[in-house]
Amino acid sequence: MAPAGKVCGFHREGNHWFCTAALPSDITIIVERINFHLHKFPLVSKCGKMADKCEKSLSSKDRTFTLELDNFPGGPDSFLVAAKFCYGGRVELTPRSIVTVYCAADFLEMTDEYGEGNLLSKSESYFHKNVLRNWKECILALQSSEAVITYAEQLQIVSKCLNALSMMVCTDPSLFGWPMMMYGSLQSPGGSILWNGINTGARIRSSESDWWFEDISYLSVGVFERLIRTMESRGVRSENLAGAIMHYARKYLPGLGRWQGVQSGKTRTVASFSLTPVVVDQRVLLESIVNLFPDKKGRSFCRFLLGLLRVAFILDVNHTCRDALERRIGMQLELATLDSLLIPTYKDSDTLYDTDCIERIVHYFVSLESKASLFSPASLELETSPSAGPLTKVAKLIDAYIAEVASDVNLKPRKICSLAEALPDTSRSLHDGLYRAVDIYLKAHPWLSDMDKEELCNIIDYQRLSIDACAHASQNERLPLRVVLQVLFFEQMQLRTALAGCLNVLDTESAAAGPVSAPSNMAGQIVQRDGWVAVVRENQGLKVDMEKMRSRVGELEEEFSKIKQEMRRVAKSHSSLSSPRLVARKIGCRLLPRPSDAQPDHAESSGPTSRKSVEHAQPSRHSRHRKSLSLV
Repeated sequence: MAPAGKVCGFHREGNHWFCTAALPSDITIIVERINFHLHKFPLVSKCGKMADKCEKSLSSKDRTFTLELDNFPGGPDSFLVAAKFCYGGRVELTPRSIVTVYCAADFLEMTDEYGEGNLLSKSESYFHKNVLRNWKECILALQSSEAVITYAEQLQIVSKCLNALSMMVCTDPSLFGWPMMMYGSLQSPGGSILWNGINTGARIRSSESDWWFEDISYLSVGVFERLIRTMESRGVRSENLAGAIMHYARKYLPGLGRWQGVQSGKTRTVASFSLTPVVVDQRVLLESIVNLFPDKKGRSFCRFLLGLLRVAFILDVNHTCRDALERRIGMQLELATLDSLLIPTYKDSDTLYDTDCIERIVHYFVSLESKASLFSPASLELETSPSAGPLTKVAKLIDAYIAEVASDVNLKPRKICSLAEALPDTSRSLHDGLYRAVDIYLKAHPWLSDMDKEELCNIIDYQRLSIDACAHASQNERLPLRVVLQVLFFEQMQLRTALAGCLNVLDTESAAAGPVSAPSNMAGQIVQRDGWVAVVRENQGLKVDMEKMRSRVGELEEEFSKIKQEMRRVAKSHSSLSSPRLVARKIGCRLLPRPSDAQPDHAESSGPTSRKSVEHAQPSRHSRHRKSLSLV
């Protein structure tokens, strides 16, 4: 038999490994259909498991003992390393091989009981002194543990690596003795930049919090999930955890980076220059990310969740995962953007966009906001409650979404109504956005019946249209006639209300200007301090203009009343218009006095003798009247 201390070589022939020792083999070890033709003595002197098996086989008369090792950790490669160690060969431990060798040594029971400095103690020492203290080697060891993950879990190798990485993430990288490659420059343990191994003295200004994102993205989904859980328990900030999860998802989910608008820049990495990518199941990854992602609110987080929802529809994940994503998005729908809501329909449907999904998200948002408003002391008045702001933002967003999808010719009017009615009526102070969406829909669907048009227009409250929207609607030929009449009526109401309110404000300001004129300097300072000087001056100018308008209206009313009085007088005197003297007086003519008017007493005393003379003089008097009318 070959002695344990003698170094022997190994060579392979097909599925057989042979030792170069001069003695013939007396034991055959089978590992995953690979036969190792070895000697009992070197194995028994180092391996407790081999000693037990060989002791049981002493009763056998067969010269060659055959032993098959099922479920050997690491397979034939790791057993070959252990066999070389038993024959006195030099075993080089590396971060990539340490986990499998460690597990193989424990499987074979290569403890110090069978020789001082046995393989198990050497592996354990290397693991604790080299791997757990170095970021790069710890990542490599975790990545290589996938092949023996079950056995490594029993030895707590994986949990120790996860705890070590979590502690390093919580600490400044420059405090550890790592040869790190960050931002393309090799650094010394103190953080200064090295050039060809020479300390240049230049130091990096600050250590970014995302320096570890790329490195842990080379771990498998299961190990990555456990690492995130461990970091969370160690107190790593949720923002950093969310960033790591988003980085991992963008790397392995197709199209997610494009939808997120991520610019491909230089990747911050420590150990990735020696790592190999992993193959992941995208459905499993997506479901894990949904469970891992913290409950954070933010525009980038909301956009990321909407991108995940797109991928979920593409991969056709289970209903539970999609529902969880929609609920997460509903929690922060006010932070979403219009382009991220435009999710195409990936299933067999006539419509271009998945409006059912958006409607469910809106319902989740409304239910959460209603629950939040119940605990608000100001919830009796929705305008002053904390949820009024998010509701208003979501209402504007949904109105813009409806306007965007309204041009789809296959979209039904009922879907427009259900999307608009998903939000409470108090969420919209103005219905201009709804009117715009309905107008776009009517323009894209000119074949709609009058009944469908009226049903669609019923979602709009025409009392909440602005003056510009009313003006447009009153001339919109696509609207039903009844709707146009409503718009005209409410437009007149708005004008009256606006004019009355303006007059009331001016009356209030003029009434309050008198008694408060004393502290005018203080008021002027307050106004100037708050930056409202221009507004006050503008109000004063409007007040002067309104006063002028009032006085002018008063003058016109007085002239109109005078004209009416004159017309009444003319109407009363219409019966006496036959008198030439009255007519001439009305038109401004002055008549000459008649002799009979000048001497009335004389005409009465003359009696009958003078009647003839009067009758004879009568024609000449009429001629005088005609002459006097021609005067002036």
